[in-house]
Amino acid sequence: MTTATPKTTATPKTTATPKTARAATAAVSSTPGADTVVADLRAVYATRRTRPLAWRLAQLDGLERLLAEEEPAIAEAMAADLGRNAYDTWFGEIVGTKAEIDVARKNLKRWVRPQRQSLPLTQLPGSARVEFEPLGTVLIIGPWNYPVFLTLSPLVAAIAAGNTVVIKPSELAPKTSAFLARALPRYVDAEAVRVVEGDGATTQDLLAQGFDHALFTGGTEIGKKIMESAAKTLTPVTLELGGKSPVVILSDADLEIAARRILWVKLLNSGQTCIAPDYILVENSVKPAFIDALRKVLIELRAGEPDLQRIVNERQFSRIAGYLDSTSGSIVTGGRTDAASISIEPTIIDEPSPTDPVMTDEIFGPVLPVLGIENAEAAVTFVNSRPKPLAFYVFTRSKATADRLISDVPSGGAVVNHVAMHCLIPSLPFGGVGASGIGAYHGRWGFETFSHRKAVLVKTQKPDLKFQYPPYSEFAKKLLRRIL
Repeated sequence: MTTATPKTTATPKTTATPKTARAATAAVSSTPGADTVVADLRAVYATRRTRPLAWRLAQLDGLERLLAEEEPAIAEAMAADLGRNAYDTWFGEIVGTKAEIDVARKNLKRWVRPQRQSLPLTQLPGSARVEFEPLGTVLIIGPWNYPVFLTLSPLVAAIAAGNTVVIKPSELAPKTSAFLARALPRYVDAEAVRVVEGDGATTQDLLAQGFDHALFTGGTEIGKKIMESAAKTLTPVTLELGGKSPVVILSDADLEIAARRILWVKLLNSGQTCIAPDYILVENSVKPAFIDALRKVLIELRAGEPDLQRIVNERQFSRIAGYLDSTSGSIVTGGRTDAASISIEPTIIDEPSPTDPVMTDEIFGPVLPVLGIENAEAAVTFVNSRPKPLAFYVFTRSKATADRLISDVPSGGAVVNHVAMHCLIPSLPFGGVGASGIGAYHGRWGFETFSHRKAVLVKTQKPDLKFQYPPYSEFAKKLLRRIL
């Protein structure tokens, strides 16, 4: 296990600014274990240094400067880990993170204010409020597919709420993990935010220490292990998982626009996006025209790009290539694979069996199955026969139909006439339901995820009516029954 640690173990300061944070950033020669890291962070939290609004805003400013000053380094790490170009890195990693920072900074003063609550007449005189208290020391376990955005966005929420934080980046994006370990301490309070590098065993070591909250982004199977480990210390969890996010194309949709928007998002990051469209259900009456639109748009979007798209590693490549080998559907376009470069050609599969692995497993690659349906009701039946998806997408000109479908299909989130864009809107909660996740974050929702909503009741000492205390007279009993 490797860690990014502060230069010294000096007594924590009562305030933190970008300048002072940078002064305590270099790694020490010894590598502390998970227990030491968590104990150090709890000690920092106990000083209350993370509570003031000024500290929280200083950390947000630092994160914003990191994105601005380190964009070339982020792009370099993304190219090494995922083969992603600089523009797609900017769009996939920086745009959403900056939006989270902007919203938190603009609204944090309002978010931290206690919320006054009304009291019933029987509790007057008095006052009630809800205070948003930091949870304490929290753990963020980042993924490999968007290792900056999906690690720093929950960090925005955690520090906005006033917590100390352990970040565990994914070892499957090693260059980005090393970048975060090296760069983050230069921009945020290095004694309150620690980066711990390592593999799954490191994650388990951290979880064994017990946290006040843990947020994990990744696959459902690993999510189960995270939840199991967290349960041993009663650590509450937010699980951002995945699943097969379906698209429903109805006959009144603009087929070319639908094809363009679906393929644009599907092919981002070689299809390795948790809310990428995973399969399409299209009304039979327009299915041939829609497949033609997919072919046409695919050629347009891939103009000047390599024929094949790189996959993160050999294991994931073999899994996706196996889907192509085993499908009972017809490959409309694409289908080539190259093991040497662990790359797969963007592929459209027509009418695979619902029991094919490509239709039962989350694809997480540039492969898109298309199935025909009779009508919207058939789409609802098909989707609801499977685990609840992380996202659900509908293309139609009818608002009433779209509203009905969204109401009838449980999902983590939903978008009408586009895909995945809800993830970039901080005012909307982002999270799954059922097998696709537990809990949500982004914007105020993230602030509340990493806060304890403390109920506070304040009573006056007088009046102090004695009939409410024992021993109770018969009159007092009757009166209390009437007013309580």
